[in-house]
Amino acid sequence: MSSDPCDGCGEEVPVAGGVGNFWTFEAEATGGMSLELADGTDHFLCFDCIERLPDDREVTAEDVAALSE
Repeated sequence: MSSDPCDGCGEEVPVAGGVGNFWTFEAEATGGMSLELADGTDHFLCFDCIERLPDDREVTAEDVAALSE
């Protein structure tokens, strides 16, 4: 299993699938996802940071940057 840093909090997040899991039977699930935001930027965020994004308006890169504060 590989991992990627969350663009919000900076924590390493497990990413399931791909060659890393081909020969193993690891059952660990992916801990985040890549999102394309309203301003056209792409960010990989853990599920906890996704929950902290505003839900009353379009999310932008500024909102992702605010997660680390």
